[in-house]
Amino acid sequence: MAASNIGMMDGAYFVGRNEILAWINTTLQLGLSKVEEAASGAVACQLMDAAHPGAVPMHKVNFDAKTEYEMIQNYKVLQDVFNKLKITKHIEVNKLTKGRPLDNLEFMQWMKRYCDSVNGGFMNSYNASERRESSKGGKETNRRTSVPSQAPAKSSSATHKAQASSHGAKKANGHAPNAPPSRSAKPSPANSAGPAYDEQITELKLLVDSLEKERDFYFSKLRDVEILCQSPEVEHLPIVNAIHKVLYAAEDDPSMVAQAQAMISQQQQSEQPMLSPILEASEERPAKQEAHKRKSISDLELEEFGMASSSRQRLSDISDVQLCGSPLTSFT
Repeated sequence: MAASNIGMMDGAYFVGRNEILAWINTTLQLGLSKVEEAASGAVACQLMDAAHPGAVPMHKVNFDAKTEYEMIQNYKVLQDVFNKLKITKHIEVNKLTKGRPLDNLEFMQWMKRYCDSVNGGFMNSYNASERRESSKGGKETNRRTSVPSQAPAKSSSATHKAQASSHGAKKANGHAPNAPPSRSAKPSPANSAGPAYDEQITELKLLVDSLEKERDFYFSKLRDVEILCQSPEVEHLPIVNAIHKVLYAAEDDPSMVAQAQAMISQQQQSEQPMLSPILEASEERPAKQEAHKRKSISDLELEEFGMASSSRQRLSDISDVQLCGSPLTSFT
């Protein structure tokens, strides 16, 4: 599926929390008020069952999962369904089971994106309550979700009975029927502000989770830099020593960066005089070699010249002997 590997900048991850909750409650006939209530994995399993009817063994799903072990069993069922449908989405079970709002919100955003991509998201014929009956804790979940819908009717009938009984009591006591009614009790400010406080608490939890993720991201990057600087090949370099000075600074000192830069520039200045004799020696070496070659050639030429002159001297001596009438020459 195209939704199996959607990126973090996809529009699916910009869907609001209230929209996600409304979609879950409408699709599965539930009454969730927080996204972290889906941390057990049972909601995700039934959403996959709604997208692919019959693909999820609902009798293995536990809607009453409270412990981490029970939640993991639900996610194992979900992972088996993913494998069966060849969905490559990675489920971060350790994060989801902790019940953090941001992690569960992102996973539910992905679930909505995936379900919308299957058959256009049309799941109106899915009977969520009936499919939930075979699950562990499914009947209790159906009972809890049906109570809020019946509560208004019961409260209205109870109010009507109370009004009738109070009216009869007034007649028995001889009160006039047109007596001014007593003032109704005003709702306490604490009760009216409760949902607003819950909303603010949830938003703050999401903000904290986002900041923790950002903190962990930058900490991992700094740890990678530290490991790289500890390599034997580079740990002796001056720039690595400067990086260590910045990383291991105990306090937030603004002059720390300037000190690190001074270490690098000082090291570069100390290396310059050491390099100049080497350059001079490298420049003088070809000249000396050339002079040595010339000397060798001149010595060789002188040696050849000496050999030639000695041979000419011998020939002249022989010729002088012949002219003088040597016995040796006459004998031949």
